[in-house]
Amino acid sequence: MSAIQETFKRVEKKYIVTDIQQQKLIAAMAGKAEMDNYGLTTICNIYYDTPNHQLIRTSMEKPVYKEKLRVRSYGVPGKDAKVFVELKKKYKGVVYKRRVDMSLEQSYEFINFGIAPGKNPQIEKEIAYFLDFYEGIAPAMYLSYDRVAFAGTEDPNLRITFDSNITYRENEMRLEKGIWGDKLIDEHTRIMEIKIPGSMPMWLSSLLDELKIYPGSFSKYGNAYKKVFSETLSRSGRPQQFNADNEKGKVNYCA
Repeated sequence: MSAIQETFKRVEKKYIVTDIQQQKLIAAMAGKAEMDNYGLTTICNIYYDTPNHQLIRTSMEKPVYKEKLRVRSYGVPGKDAKVFVELKKKYKGVVYKRRVDMSLEQSYEFINFGIAPGKNPQIEKEIAYFLDFYEGIAPAMYLSYDRVAFAGTEDPNLRITFDSNITYRENEMRLEKGIWGDKLIDEHTRIMEIKIPGSMPMWLSSLLDELKIYPGSFSKYGNAYKKVFSETLSRSGRPQQFNADNEKGKVNYCA
């Protein structure tokens, strides 16, 4: 069994494609990239933010440097199931991700009470510093999606992923509460990401040109945040902020 990768440094490029473009690209990649061993997986995330959503508001301004924290599971976890606490940073277009695996119960003890599981002390210290730096940080958005991932046959560090059925909610923000919420995109749209340690292979660049697939900016958390904000504004007629309850994992609107 291979060791869990805990650190990543790569360039991540996003594309908004149709299901038809996805099918054509997958067919054209035959022999160059293969589906990974997991097949279709459902990825569930809790994104953390400050009460005024400083992290996502900063990210949407497209700064040179940005960072975020999330807890991720594959499927709906029980208290003893493995989750990943991930600290993701982006600087000048390069993504640096640090993550540590632990049980769901351990993740609550770590994030809420600072009880580190001791799986990787260095990464745990970095995450603890992040939590201490951002005052009032708490669960802010649930996001899940179905993912199909491919890896390059010659270079397994090349990864191509297709995400669909993106679901979000701003309450009951615990991974064990299940997969439910509002849909972020329509059923025929996919968010494709190409993750590469260096330059893109020429064969892949040629395929993208042939299929008229072009880079497009899309933040799952950012777009979910904008939807929540616009819905809140339309209900009240004036802007509001929503604050996270760290203990209950819920978000309540406040004037």
